[in-house]
Formats: sequence, C-alpha cells, structure tokens
Amino acid sequence: MSKNQPINSFKNKNYSLDKWQERIAQIAYRFNKEYQKEPFEVPAEVEEMPIYKEWKNGILAYKIASPFWEIAQPQKNQRCLDIGCGVSFLIYPWRNWQTYFYGQEISNIARDTLNSRGSQLNSKLFKGVELGPAHQLNYDAAQFDLVIATGFSCYFPLEYWQSVLSEVKRVLKPGGYFVFDILNSEQPLAEDWAVLETYLGAEVFLETASDWEKTIKNAGAKIVKKQLGELFELYKIRF
Repeated sequence: MSKNQPINSFKNKNYSLDKWQERIAQIAYRFNKEYQKEPFEVPAEVEEMPIYKEWKNGILAYKIASPFWEIAQPQKNQRCLDIGCGVSFLIYPWRNWQTYFYGQEISNIARDTLNSRGSQLNSKLFKGVELGPAHQLNYDAAQFDLVIATGFSCYFPLEYWQSVLSEVKRVLKPGGYFVFDILNSEQPLAEDWAVLETYLGAEVFLETASDWEKTIKNAGAKIVKKQLGELFELYKIRF
C-alpha cells in the first residue's frame, strides 16, 4: 500500500449520500491513519494519561478486544459476515473454524490489505471484503448464518444502530445470530477511553446498557447471551 494513497478515500466512493456520510468518513480517516502508522498529535495532558501510554505501547488493543467466539464460535461451513472486520482474517483462527469469511469495512487500507492477503492464507474460506458502512451492507438477504460487528458501535449514536440492526436482520438467515459489542459506560476505563478516542479523531458516544437493550428490543431482537469485558460488553442476539 502506497503511503501516498489518500487515507480518507472512503468518502470518494459511490455510496448513497445520507446524514451519516461525514461521520463515517471521519472514523475511516482515524483508522486509516492508524493502519498506515501516521502520527497522531494529542495534548500533553492526554499523553500523560495511563490509557494513552497503554495505547501507544500496544497493550490497550489486547485489553479491549472482544472475543466474540466465546459466545458464538463460527461453525464449519457456516457463512459469516464480519462488519468492521479490519484485518481479522489475519488475526483470528478463521481457518481452524473452517467458516466462510465475508467482510465489510469503511477503511480502504484494511479492505485492500485483507483482500490482497486473505486469499493467500485460504482461498476457499476467504470470500473477500467489501468497502461500505454498516448500515448499507453489500450482501443479499438471508445470506449469513452469523454476523459479527465489534469495536466500532461506540462511534455512532443509537439512531444509527437502529439502521444497522435492520440491515443485519435482512442479511441473516432465519435463526441466525448477530454478535456485537457496546462500550459499557459504567466500566472504569470508559470515560478515559472516550477522551483518548476523541483526541485521536473519533468522538465516542457513552450510551447506557439499558438504552442499548431498549434499542435491541425495538428492533425485534432477543438477547440470547451477554459477556462483559474490561471495557466492552458483548451481546449475542437473534431476530
């Protein structure tokens, strides 16, 4: 990937224009900077925060990762869609699970990296990554047994997630599961992490678990299982 490639090229793509476009482009820009190892400038007081030092040293990524497979492990020959997948096919044991992997991303850097390397790892299981937002999935109705979306719900308000839930319901097979995580605002790290992400270029919404569960219920879904982590809480739901 050339260092000269525009890191905010997502907003040049031909997606339907709506009120979420600017925010999506902003989040894509923030993560493209990280993928390309572009420098982030933050105030000195933020640099002194313990959570910033953990982020800088790479420790934070392990603390905030959501192990979705612990509550919904992909099964052999299932079709799974990973929304906001980043480079997960290169990190998680998809080949061991023998699950057909499909992805959708707003980061063109992550999309291109995964599309260039995924098929080299396993051309049978890796089905490619589409560039697009979570509320406009580039897949057919009732295509997937399992849909995953971790690590990005907090960058959008609940209103946006109403649209995401509707789209996920469309692409899931009857009886399929949706696994995603939320930022649990009651966790000790939540506010510091929100401050850090804001200075890294991505505003965070601190919603309550109660409001999230109302949103899930209003979408016609039932919570099957929950799992609380150090910062994020995993939900497994079924429509």
